[in-house]
Amino acid sequence: MDALSYKTISANKASTTKNWHVIDAEGQTLGRFASKVANILRGKHKPSFTPHADCGDYVIIINADKIRFTGNKMNEKEYKFFSGYPGGLRREVAKDILVRRPTYIVEHGIKGMLPKTKLGAELFRNLHVYAGAEHPHAAQQPKELKF
Repeated sequence: MDALSYKTISANKASTTKNWHVIDAEGQTLGRFASKVANILRGKHKPSFTPHADCGDYVIIINADKIRFTGNKMNEKEYKFFSGYPGGLRREVAKDILVRRPTYIVEHGIKGMLPKTKLGAELFRNLHVYAGAEHPHAAQQPKELKF
């Protein structure tokens, strides 16, 4: 037997190829959608996945303002913001946030499913979320990905 066949190959930045994907969020359920996108950002869909390295792909999400919630979450789900001062806790319902900052809900959901480390922060930089159907990344020739 050849000794090289037993070696475990660990991916790193130099040995991985990062692709660009465009994903349409229109009509998608937030939690299920966020978990699939987090797996792509992490690189778990690749056979060369390495837990400690950034081997995931770049993801462009369009139509983030048309994301869907199940049940009555659109009117009941609260997002909390704390200013750091006494009495500085603010709560806002998902329906109001979609009007004010439509990309926040999708970004927040995906960020919560990434590692809470420096690696997670690096992976989050590979995510680009847009409220409308247009994006400025045509030069990267992204491939459309459907779930």
